[in-house]
Amino acid sequence: MIEKISNIFKISELRNKLAFTVFILLVYRLGGKIPLPGIDTLALAGIMKDYQNTLLGVYDLFAGGFFSQASIFALGVMPYISASIIIQLLSAVVPYFQRLQKEGEEGRRKIIQLTRYGTVLLSAMQAIGVAVFLDQSSTAQYAVVPNSGPLFYFVTIVTLVTGTVFVMWLGEQISDNGIGNGISLIIMVGIISRAPHVFYSQMVLAEEGVSNPFKLIFLFVLMVVTTLIVVAVSTGVRKIPVQYAKRIVGRKVYGGQSTHLPLKILTAGVMPIIFAQALMFIPNTVATMFGSSDDGFGAFIVEIFAPTHWVYSLFFALLIIVFTYFYTAIAFNPVDVADNMKKQGGFIPGVRPGKQTSDYIDHILTRITLPASIFLALISIFPMFLNTYGDVDFALASFFGGTSLLIIVGVALDTLQQVESHLLVRHYDGFMKSGKIKGRSRSRY
Repeated sequence: MIEKISNIFKISELRNKLAFTVFILLVYRLGGKIPLPGIDTLALAGIMKDYQNTLLGVYDLFAGGFFSQASIFALGVMPYISASIIIQLLSAVVPYFQRLQKEGEEGRRKIIQLTRYGTVLLSAMQAIGVAVFLDQSSTAQYAVVPNSGPLFYFVTIVTLVTGTVFVMWLGEQISDNGIGNGISLIIMVGIISRAPHVFYSQMVLAEEGVSNPFKLIFLFVLMVVTTLIVVAVSTGVRKIPVQYAKRIVGRKVYGGQSTHLPLKILTAGVMPIIFAQALMFIPNTVATMFGSSDDGFGAFIVEIFAPTHWVYSLFFALLIIVFTYFYTAIAFNPVDVADNMKKQGGFIPGVRPGKQTSDYIDHILTRITLPASIFLALISIFPMFLNTYGDVDFALASFFGGTSLLIIVGVALDTLQQVESHLLVRHYDGFMKSGKIKGRSRSRY
């Protein structure tokens, strides 16, 4: 294993990409330590302790802990993800966006530009909600915003929007010049950064006799088992046999071999979870604008959309199932696969080339996506069951299982696959015995 890791640093291109990725992630983490002007951070820390088991606590987890610190990066990349969801949904129903998708590189640039504009708009709306929340928050002795006024709102909104745009740019730089998906890596690093705090707080509670140390051991074992299951599902494939007809060109014979078309059980990866979680933040953002501290509509929304409430779990699970199918339809096109097979003289035994082949592939893909989507939904709402029936703190349960663990494992596998591809192209051994990550190698189609 040491030799295989050293192979990474023998390839100058891969070494530079990894160094650039680490540098950008360090910039993100260091920049997130800069607080918003006009905030009493000590008062805010006392306020945020009461929101650990609410949706704001989950948002803080995705923002890498910067929301609870009132950082300039408090909004994280969630506005960008929300804008991406809206653009992709419009691409499925609006003819203008459908034309852009078919225009190749030029259309892709236009879509990226529209996504950026949407990010600015959504981050401005969320920044207003954050400014209202901070202005209305206070402890028994101190207010989070000692000197409230129009200037505070203006500076806070501009700073948060600028911070979101900068984080979006950092993610794009990783995707273009580094290793892995930049936005996903930023989310993963933010979640991992919370690990020391989680472990330390539980150790302190165990020493004080408040927490049972065996519960922490049980959760750790549960995390390992869940990780193994997630890896198995993420790397699992359904192989469809494909036969190629013989072709004689001159004196050479081409084709005639049997192979298979690998369909990933979880084609969408972790994107459905990220998309669904981004939408689940919207009700809470709206509630803050109505004043969630009052006994009105805002308080009602905050209550039913708390991560420990069954309404939140139901909507979250349904969104994950829907987005799994939606993202699978975007990532894999059975019609294109069937056309490519037909052009190359390939066919599935017992199935006619063309439309019947695409329908057959789509039928199998739909069947294998259903259990995968249900699996993602169950794992994502699992912390709610641990909190309700296992008497486990939600912040602790959400770290050892659920959305956080799924994102960490999924992003790590995707990043490792890219590193593996660079090693194999340069004829170096990968991390696995077979020289590739089983089930994650790209199809020839």
